[in-house]
Amino acid sequence: MADIVDPAVADYVRAHATPADDLLRGLAAETSTRYPPDAGMQISADEGALLTMLTRLTGVLMAVEIGTFTGYSSICIARGLRPGGRLIACDVSEEWTSIARTYWAKAGLADRIELRLGPAIETVRALPADPVIDFVFLDADKTGYPAYYEEIVPRLRPGGLLVVDNVLRHGQVLDPRDASSAAVAGLNDRIVGDERVESVMLPVRDGVTLVRRRA
Repeated sequence: MADIVDPAVADYVRAHATPADDLLRGLAAETSTRYPPDAGMQISADEGALLTMLTRLTGVLMAVEIGTFTGYSSICIARGLRPGGRLIACDVSEEWTSIARTYWAKAGLADRIELRLGPAIETVRALPADPVIDFVFLDADKTGYPAYYEEIVPRLRPGGLLVVDNVLRHGQVLDPRDASSAAVAGLNDRIVGDERVESVMLPVRDGVTLVRRRA
Protein backbone atom coordinates (compact mmCIF):
# COMPACT_ATOMS: atom_id res chain seq x y z
CA MET A 1 0.00 0.00 0.00
CA ALA A 2 1.47 3.35 -1.06
CA ASP A 3 0.72 6.93 -0.08
CA ILE A 4 0.10 8.53 -3.46
CA VAL A 5 0.50 11.99 -1.92
CA ASP A 6 2.51 12.70 1.22
CA PRO A 7 0.02 12.58 4.13
CA ALA A 8 0.98 16.08 5.29
CA VAL A 9 0.38 17.44 1.79
CA ALA A 10 -2.91 15.53 1.59
CA ASP A 11 -4.05 17.12 4.85
CA TYR A 12 -3.07 20.55 3.53
CA VAL A 13 -5.04 19.96 0.33
CA ARG A 14 -8.10 18.87 2.29
CA ALA A 15 -7.84 21.95 4.49
CA HIS A 16 -7.89 24.20 1.43
CA ALA A 17 -11.06 22.87 -0.16
CA THR A 18 -14.51 24.18 0.70
CA PRO A 19 -15.21 22.40 4.00
CA ALA A 20 -18.06 20.01 4.55
CA ASP A 21 -21.08 21.51 6.28
CA ASP A 22 -22.63 20.26 9.51
CA LEU A 23 -24.90 17.81 7.71
CA LEU A 24 -22.07 16.12 5.82
CA ARG A 25 -19.87 16.05 8.90
CA GLY A 26 -22.71 14.46 10.83
CA LEU A 27 -23.20 11.82 8.14
CA ALA A 28 -19.48 11.05 8.07
CA ALA A 29 -19.39 10.72 11.85
CA GLU A 30 -22.46 8.46 11.98
CA THR A 31 -21.06 6.25 9.23
CA SER A 32 -17.74 5.90 11.05
CA THR A 33 -19.50 5.06 14.31
CA ARG A 34 -21.97 2.55 12.90
CA TYR A 35 -19.76 0.90 10.30
CA PRO A 36 -16.12 1.30 11.34
CA PRO A 37 -14.80 -1.51 9.13
CA ASP A 38 -16.54 -0.04 6.07
CA ALA A 39 -16.19 3.69 6.73
CA GLY A 40 -13.25 3.88 4.33
CA MET A 41 -15.70 3.46 1.46
CA GLN A 42 -17.02 6.95 2.15
CA ILE A 43 -15.46 9.67 0.04
CA SER A 44 -13.48 12.46 1.68
CA ALA A 45 -14.68 16.03 2.12
CA ASP A 46 -12.43 17.41 -0.62
CA GLU A 47 -13.59 14.77 -3.09
CA GLY A 48 -17.16 15.65 -2.19
CA ALA A 49 -16.43 19.30 -2.92
CA LEU A 50 -14.95 18.25 -6.26
CA LEU A 51 -18.11 16.30 -7.17
CA THR A 52 -20.34 19.27 -6.38
CA MET A 53 -18.15 21.60 -8.41
CA LEU A 54 -17.96 19.25 -11.40
CA THR A 55 -21.73 18.78 -11.35
CA ARG A 56 -22.30 22.52 -11.29
CA LEU A 57 -19.72 23.22 -14.00
CA THR A 58 -21.25 20.70 -16.40
CA GLY A 59 -24.86 21.84 -15.91
CA VAL A 60 -26.15 18.42 -14.98
CA LEU A 61 -29.81 17.49 -15.32
CA MET A 62 -29.48 13.70 -15.40
CA ALA A 63 -26.94 12.01 -13.13
CA VAL A 64 -26.25 8.42 -12.12
CA GLU A 65 -24.30 7.21 -9.11
CA ILE A 66 -23.06 3.63 -9.01
CA GLY A 67 -22.32 2.81 -5.39
CA THR A 68 -24.18 4.96 -2.84
CA PHE A 69 -23.17 3.54 0.57
CA THR A 70 -24.58 5.91 3.22
CA GLY A 71 -25.18 8.82 0.88
CA TYR A 72 -22.30 11.29 1.20
CA SER A 73 -21.40 11.41 -2.50
CA SER A 74 -25.04 11.47 -3.61
CA ILE A 75 -25.67 14.58 -1.49
CA CYS A 76 -22.63 16.26 -3.03
CA ILE A 77 -23.82 15.44 -6.56
CA ALA A 78 -27.46 16.35 -5.97
CA ARG A 79 -26.49 19.73 -4.55
CA GLY A 80 -24.84 20.58 -7.86
CA LEU A 81 -27.75 19.65 -10.12
CA ARG A 82 -29.52 22.27 -12.18
CA PRO A 83 -33.12 23.08 -11.18
CA GLY A 84 -35.26 20.12 -12.19
CA GLY A 85 -32.27 17.77 -12.24
CA ARG A 86 -32.32 14.29 -10.79
CA LEU A 87 -29.91 11.63 -9.62
CA ILE A 88 -30.41 7.88 -9.90
CA ALA A 89 -28.52 6.27 -7.00
CA CYS A 90 -27.65 2.58 -7.40
CA ASP A 91 -26.76 0.26 -4.52
CA VAL A 92 -27.49 -3.23 -3.21
CA SER A 93 -27.75 -2.49 0.53
CA GLU A 94 -31.05 -1.53 2.11
CA GLU A 95 -29.27 -1.05 5.44
CA TRP A 96 -26.63 1.41 4.24
CA THR A 97 -29.00 3.33 2.01
CA SER A 98 -31.55 3.71 4.80
CA ILE A 99 -29.03 6.13 6.34
CA ALA A 100 -28.67 7.82 2.96
CA ARG A 101 -32.44 8.31 2.73
CA THR A 102 -32.48 9.95 6.17
CA TYR A 103 -29.75 12.41 5.22
CA TRP A 104 -31.23 13.12 1.79
CA ALA A 105 -34.37 14.23 3.59
CA LYS A 106 -32.40 16.31 6.10
CA ALA A 107 -30.59 17.97 3.18
CA GLY A 108 -33.86 18.74 1.39
CA LEU A 109 -32.80 16.59 -1.57
CA ALA A 110 -35.15 13.62 -1.36
CA ASP A 111 -37.14 14.84 -4.35
CA ARG A 112 -34.00 14.95 -6.51
CA ILE A 113 -32.69 11.47 -5.75
CA GLU A 114 -34.20 8.16 -6.86
CA LEU A 115 -32.75 5.09 -5.14
CA ARG A 116 -32.68 1.87 -7.15
CA LEU A 117 -31.76 -1.16 -5.10
CA GLY A 118 -30.33 -4.19 -6.85
CA PRO A 119 -27.26 -5.12 -8.90
CA ALA A 120 -26.12 -1.82 -10.43
CA ILE A 121 -25.15 -3.38 -13.74
CA GLU A 122 -28.76 -4.47 -14.20
CA THR A 123 -30.00 -0.99 -13.27
CA VAL A 124 -27.67 0.66 -15.79
CA ARG A 125 -28.58 -1.81 -18.55
CA ALA A 126 -32.25 -1.03 -17.94
CA LEU A 127 -31.68 2.68 -18.58
CA PRO A 128 -32.52 4.01 -22.06
CA ALA A 129 -29.75 3.29 -24.55
CA ASP A 130 -29.90 6.86 -25.84
CA PRO A 131 -27.00 9.18 -24.87
CA VAL A 132 -28.92 11.29 -22.35
CA ILE A 133 -26.87 11.02 -19.14
CA ASP A 134 -24.91 14.13 -18.19
CA PHE A 135 -22.87 12.85 -15.26
CA VAL A 136 -21.92 9.52 -13.68
CA PHE A 137 -19.98 8.79 -10.50
CA LEU A 138 -18.59 5.25 -10.38
CA ASP A 139 -17.55 4.02 -6.93
CA ALA A 140 -18.73 0.44 -6.56
CA ASP A 141 -17.32 -3.09 -6.74
CA LYS A 142 -13.99 -2.78 -8.52
CA THR A 143 -14.21 -6.06 -10.44
CA GLY A 144 -17.37 -4.69 -12.04
CA TYR A 145 -15.71 -1.49 -13.29
CA PRO A 146 -15.03 -2.68 -16.87
CA ALA A 147 -18.65 -3.80 -17.35
CA TYR A 148 -20.03 -0.58 -15.84
CA TYR A 149 -17.81 1.47 -18.12
CA GLU A 150 -18.97 -0.25 -21.29
CA GLU A 151 -22.61 0.27 -20.34
CA ILE A 152 -22.13 3.88 -19.26
CA VAL A 153 -20.15 5.42 -22.12
CA PRO A 154 -22.77 4.87 -24.85
CA ARG A 155 -25.37 6.47 -22.57
CA LEU A 156 -23.34 9.62 -21.89
CA ARG A 157 -24.35 12.64 -23.93
CA PRO A 158 -21.60 14.32 -25.96
CA GLY A 159 -19.70 16.36 -23.40
CA GLY A 160 -21.06 14.22 -20.58
CA LEU A 161 -18.73 13.33 -17.72
CA LEU A 162 -17.91 10.06 -15.99
CA VAL A 163 -15.97 10.28 -12.72
CA VAL A 164 -14.24 7.02 -11.76
CA ASP A 165 -13.06 6.67 -8.16
CA ASN A 166 -10.21 4.58 -6.68
CA VAL A 167 -8.30 4.34 -9.96
CA LEU A 168 -4.95 4.03 -8.17
CA ARG A 169 -5.91 1.40 -5.62
CA HIS A 170 -3.27 2.76 -3.23
CA GLY A 171 -0.66 2.14 -5.89
CA GLN A 172 -1.62 -1.48 -6.48
CA VAL A 173 -2.48 -0.76 -10.13
CA LEU A 174 1.28 -0.60 -10.74
CA ASP A 175 1.56 -4.31 -9.93
CA PRO A 176 -1.93 -5.82 -9.57
CA ARG A 177 -2.05 -8.84 -7.30
CA ASP A 178 -5.78 -9.22 -6.78
CA ALA A 179 -8.82 -9.26 -9.02
CA SER A 180 -10.00 -5.80 -7.99
CA SER A 181 -6.69 -4.09 -8.73
CA ALA A 182 -6.34 -6.00 -11.99
CA ALA A 183 -9.82 -4.90 -13.10
CA VAL A 184 -9.12 -1.25 -12.30
CA ALA A 185 -5.71 -1.34 -13.99
CA GLY A 186 -7.31 -2.88 -17.07
CA LEU A 187 -9.97 -0.18 -17.14
CA ASN A 188 -7.35 2.55 -16.78
CA ASP A 189 -5.65 1.23 -19.90
CA ARG A 190 -8.98 0.86 -21.69
CA ILE A 191 -9.91 4.49 -21.04
CA VAL A 192 -6.63 5.82 -22.41
CA GLY A 193 -7.14 3.88 -25.64
CA ASP A 194 -10.85 4.61 -26.07
CA GLU A 195 -11.35 7.06 -28.95
CA ARG A 196 -14.90 7.82 -27.79
CA VAL A 197 -13.59 9.75 -24.80
CA GLU A 198 -10.90 12.05 -23.47
CA SER A 199 -9.65 11.68 -19.92
CA VAL A 200 -7.39 12.92 -17.16
CA MET A 201 -6.35 11.04 -14.03
CA LEU A 202 -5.97 13.06 -10.83
CA PRO A 203 -4.12 12.01 -7.64
CA VAL A 204 -7.08 13.00 -5.47
CA ARG A 205 -7.27 10.65 -2.47
CA ASP A 206 -7.06 7.15 -4.04
CA GLY A 207 -7.11 8.49 -7.59
CA VAL A 208 -9.96 9.93 -9.65
CA THR A 209 -10.27 9.79 -13.43
CA LEU A 210 -12.44 12.30 -15.30
CA VAL A 211 -13.75 10.82 -18.54
CA ARG A 212 -15.49 13.15 -21.00
CA ARG A 213 -17.52 11.79 -23.90
CA ARG A 214 -16.34 13.32 -27.16
CA ALA A 215 -18.82 15.12 -29.40
